[in-house]
Amino acid sequence: MPRTAHIRRLFVSVALIYSAAPAQAETLREALAKAYNTNPTLTGQRATLRATDENVPIARAAGLPSANVTGDYTEFVLNAANNFLAPQRQGVARANVSVPLYLGGQVRNSVAAARTRVEGGRATLRSTEADVFTNVVAAYMDVIRDEAIVGLNTQNVRVLDINLQASRDRFQVGDLTRTDVAQSDARLALARAQLQSAQAQLITSRESYIQLVGSPPGVLEAPPTLPHLPDSPASAVTVAIENNPVLIAAAKERDATRYDVGVARATRLPQISAVGGAGYTNYLNSIPQSGGGIGAGSTPNANKAVQAGLSLTLPIFQGGRPAAQVRQAEALQSRAIESVTAAERNVIAQARSSYATWRSSEQVIQSSETAVNANKLSLEGVRAENSVGTRTILDILNAEQELLNSQVTLVTARRDAYVAGFALLAAMGQAEARNLGLDGGVLYDPVANYQRVRHKIWDFGGDGEPVPVATRTAQSPAQDAHVQPQRDPLLDTPVDRNPALTTGMAAPSRQ
Repeated sequence: MPRTAHIRRLFVSVALIYSAAPAQAETLREALAKAYNTNPTLTGQRATLRATDENVPIARAAGLPSANVTGDYTEFVLNAANNFLAPQRQGVARANVSVPLYLGGQVRNSVAAARTRVEGGRATLRSTEADVFTNVVAAYMDVIRDEAIVGLNTQNVRVLDINLQASRDRFQVGDLTRTDVAQSDARLALARAQLQSAQAQLITSRESYIQLVGSPPGVLEAPPTLPHLPDSPASAVTVAIENNPVLIAAAKERDATRYDVGVARATRLPQISAVGGAGYTNYLNSIPQSGGGIGAGSTPNANKAVQAGLSLTLPIFQGGRPAAQVRQAEALQSRAIESVTAAERNVIAQARSSYATWRSSEQVIQSSETAVNANKLSLEGVRAENSVGTRTILDILNAEQELLNSQVTLVTARRDAYVAGFALLAAMGQAEARNLGLDGGVLYDPVANYQRVRHKIWDFGGDGEPVPVATRTAQSPAQDAHVQPQRDPLLDTPVDRNPALTTGMAAPSRQ
């Protein structure tokens, strides 16, 4: 029996531990890892990069030997009456081989342009990854913010409801006027409307979270501190110009257009190829044997031919097409050059604005924390003064609203500061999986597929029927506005738990 009782107590202890732990707790790193593996925008961009990789073997194919075999079968329905040796039918088989020797640099430039665009595609994948992560961070922080705001508004409705009941009770005994009751009633109605709006916004934020991460948010933990944030806008811009993937992708596209100009110019240069072929013709016994003379008794129903040589193509006049293609390529190169400048401007603006928002939000956080503490003391003092008749019900209502506003400002500033800080890291090229140390498996290698396909020359092959990688969200439940109790002391209002201070049942109002 003692052993059985000990085991029973052990099970009870374990159950209490698990019941006390938050259910389905999720960290920001776990949310980012889920999005990294299952977000369709990111998995789709990886597929786009794999398609870009294939442009390299496609470009190389133009400089490799080509071979083909053709076959024809012909029935001669009507022949000339005076042609006694005309065949009635024939079968022809031909084999041809062509080896490009000189194409004016077209293949070399095409391959170089394809390789450069592959490098640009990798930078674009980095940019997509950073954008997805920034959106996930924003959605994560939106849920935390909106849960806090719903909790604050719920708390405010509860307090105002108690105030209204107390005001009605005091009105019944003659301590307050009908105006006091009407003010309390109006403020409670407004608070309920604000709560409904906050609940709708929370549901929207949770659904956005599901859209990006692929699963509903559980109990979200506070995010970790952001690392390596710059100490000035100038240092942020310096790092961003060197590492921002959007700027790198634009620069790679600019470099690729230089090779495109070379490809266009090659169309007006000579082309030399080594060619060879073999042919076999069989008249299928449709030519009668000659009865005499030369070749009497022979059977001219089949013949063979083999040839080899060089082919030279020297363009002389093509209607102005090569010049138009060169001008077009040069114009596209000019556009790519301007796109680099535009991308640089955007990166600089993003880095500076994100830095300004981050620093401003940090200062707002400090001011809001001070305001929340001061408004708590103010509310407690106003209620105490109302109990002795020196403050009105309206003073209490205004103090409660000011406290709520400062708390909402605080949680909003915390969200804005974190999202702006992460956006700043993204602008600096430091918000990707390799920078964040994500758990959840091996990171996607954008180079592996290129190494696999770049030298493939076999005509028969493929990677098989594609299967979905991203997870669907059709089975995820519709979100509600349920929230956990507040865990932040600054967002709690201890004075609201004191019935004496809440109801303020004391001397009559001096209104």
